[in-house]
Amino acid sequence: MQIWLEVVVRTLVSIAVLFLLTKLLGKRQISQLSLFEYITGITIGDLAAYISVNHQEDWYIGITALVVWVLVSLGIEFLQIKSKKARNIIDNSSTVLIKDGKILEDNLKKEKLTNEELLEQLRKKNIFKAAEVEFAVIEPSGEINVLLKKEYQPITPSHLGIKVSPEPEPQAVILDGNIMDEPLSTLGLNRGWLETELEKLGVTVENVYIGQVDGFGQLYVDLYDDKITVPEPQEKAALLAQLKKCEADLEMYALSTEQAEPKQLYTNCSEQLQQIIKDVKPLLAR
Repeated sequence: MQIWLEVVVRTLVSIAVLFLLTKLLGKRQISQLSLFEYITGITIGDLAAYISVNHQEDWYIGITALVVWVLVSLGIEFLQIKSKKARNIIDNSSTVLIKDGKILEDNLKKEKLTNEELLEQLRKKNIFKAAEVEFAVIEPSGEINVLLKKEYQPITPSHLGIKVSPEPEPQAVILDGNIMDEPLSTLGLNRGWLETELEKLGVTVENVYIGQVDGFGQLYVDLYDDKITVPEPQEKAALLAQLKKCEADLEMYALSTEQAEPKQLYTNCSEQLQQIIKDVKPLLAR
């Protein structure tokens, strides 16, 4: 076999073996890497390159080395799952960089971080003042996680004592101009409903690059032609306006009658509808 052809065959085999072994190692190898995982990734890549171009050596030598590295990696990952002490030795433990709003300079030196690098990492978290940070820790992967002081944390419904129902997952019902039947059925919808909604927007399915339906049955589309502006769906806004109109009518009826029983009935219905509007407004005002 000619050398160039042998290199091609070796490379294709190396890619296939490397892909299968990487799948075996799992997703951690392509996420934030620990020190050992970083070393493993470099070594496995180097061994794969060795197998591809070193045609003077036997195939099994490089393949054997690859398999040994993968088995060692799997063994260490298993050991880390079973033992916290092993995790601390192999990956190191997290280090606190800011505690009670105070930067710990000794821990910065331990992690070989400068104050400029710390500020850079805070800016990546959209934090431009170190004084706003209550607690910060650097993880074994090198990522810095931050807890803001309470007065700087964004307000959430839980801070206001509001319970929010879980929002259903949006489903992509159109991709590249093709209707996806399975996501539609997951939402309890069909093609007829989708075609009706597209007619309301004045577009055809062939012109839709991506179409999504949220958990409340609202369709959003992005077209191939970026110059065409698709009108925003108005069903939610129209429903909210109708509810407000009904509430105003009930209140007007209560004010216009002199009879005690109808007045009380209209007043009670108006108050109940006001509460309903208050509850559904966060969903309909999006």
